[in-house]
Amino acid sequence: MKLALVQFNPVVGDLVANADRIIEFCQQASQQSADAIVFPELAITGYPPEDLLLRDDFIQRVEKELQRIADSEPSLSIIIGYPEKAEGGLFNSAAVLQGGSLVANYRKQQLPNYGVFDEKRYFQAGTHATVFELCGETIGLSICEDIWTPAVCGQLKQAGASLIVNLNASPFELNKAQRREQVLQARVAETALPIAYVNQVGGQDELVFDGASFVMNAQGEIVHNIAEFVEGISFVEFNAGVVATSSDEKLAKLLPELASVYQALVLAVRDYVIKNGFNGAVLGLSGGIDSALVLAIAADALGGDSVEVVLMPSRYTADMSNEDAIKQAEALAVKHATIPIEPAINAFSQMLSGAFEGLASDVTEENIQARSRGVLLMAISNKKRKILLTTGNKSEMSVGYATLYGDMAGGFAPIKDVPKMLVYALAQYRNELSPVIPQRVITRPPSAELAPDQKDEDSLPPYPVLDDILERFIELDQSRKEILAVGYDKAVVDRVLRLVEQNEYKRRQSPPGVKITSRAFGRERRFPMTSGFSRFIFLDE
Repeated sequence: MKLALVQFNPVVGDLVANADRIIEFCQQASQQSADAIVFPELAITGYPPEDLLLRDDFIQRVEKELQRIADSEPSLSIIIGYPEKAEGGLFNSAAVLQGGSLVANYRKQQLPNYGVFDEKRYFQAGTHATVFELCGETIGLSICEDIWTPAVCGQLKQAGASLIVNLNASPFELNKAQRREQVLQARVAETALPIAYVNQVGGQDELVFDGASFVMNAQGEIVHNIAEFVEGISFVEFNAGVVATSSDEKLAKLLPELASVYQALVLAVRDYVIKNGFNGAVLGLSGGIDSALVLAIAADALGGDSVEVVLMPSRYTADMSNEDAIKQAEALAVKHATIPIEPAINAFSQMLSGAFEGLASDVTEENIQARSRGVLLMAISNKKRKILLTTGNKSEMSVGYATLYGDMAGGFAPIKDVPKMLVYALAQYRNELSPVIPQRVITRPPSAELAPDQKDEDSLPPYPVLDDILERFIELDQSRKEILAVGYDKAVVDRVLRLVEQNEYKRRQSPPGVKITSRAFGRERRFPMTSGFSRFIFLDE
């Protein structure tokens, strides 16, 4: 039996275009004499389709496209994920199409309802195992979360399966690919069955899917795989449940941590810009580490000719900031312009002089600088239909070290889930590929340059300390007492925790950004803006 595995990059909701591309892959599989082709979970709709699933017209169109796919290659068995409306509700299903007909159907049993997943909002859970015969093999079907617990694979073993096919839409996060392999090794150890794991690839709003599809034999060894972060089709042959041949001459190794994160960010930016029809991207380039990394990601994602940057110096901007920004723009061959913000600051100062009479200068004047830059960048974005990429990192978003409607203004936030220390590591990694970020940008102390001789550490703890406290509080859900037990200064910990809780309202108004950690702001971490939780935190005193 020759199986075609498709690591598919759909556009959520674009049912006709997705079906067209599915049919093209089916034609390729037929030309290579494949017996069956496997697509990821909900491939027709893309994942996650969210509340599109609540629309009857959407589901009706899915049914039409499913039939069109079934009719496209009658000699090929097509295994594909789709939302199935049936008596009892809506199901996350996998169809087996042969000769224009539905010959087998599986309904996902384990519905994830945590983190970024809320499948119980839309789907009912299936209850039965599904197997079907093909070329002397008994193939058992499962979908994504089904593989993370023993139950469904155990059912398929009892039903006589000789091979398990698992359709997935599993998003990327740090070290997720390694955890998937460990989970499948556990299922193989329980069932002694090989598993073909086929995953979606591509960016979808705050999520990015890494693909990393593979086949594991009955001994728990990976014998076939598809490279991460690329769409494609590959072929593998089975003989009596054993992998006989593979279209891969050698297995692709999983990317190291920094390389995988960087590729995830690049793919997420590329797909968000292209799938939403923008002409390219624009960003403010300050000469600091965050905007430097975002520019490198944008140029790698879209090509230098589709990206432009704007330098917007003020009276507090150091000469070396402008020099380094221009060096990087030239190294990446992106268009750059310089628009000083002093005229805007003077105009606002004059306009507000009456309202501010008798009041001392404070952070308000700093925020006016950031908001002046936001106005300029949004104007360029509007005029040229280039998305404005914001440059704030996770450490800053956590504690509100950003200006609402200023440097937070924009359409997409590539490093919103990237802690500051990881920003530095990614910048060093990118320079190992080719030196595009001036080394001085990486080594100089970070500064917002909104006041004389300003440095981030004037307002925040050192970033290694800050990032560790934030990881413990946000991603690991550790209490204040647990964090203090590590040995951090009480005043530092208390200030950080208060800042996190006080700035939920800012994070709610920030652009979407790419999830790469185990707990990203946005759809994954949903805390109330109005809350007494900040008082609860300190009850253990």
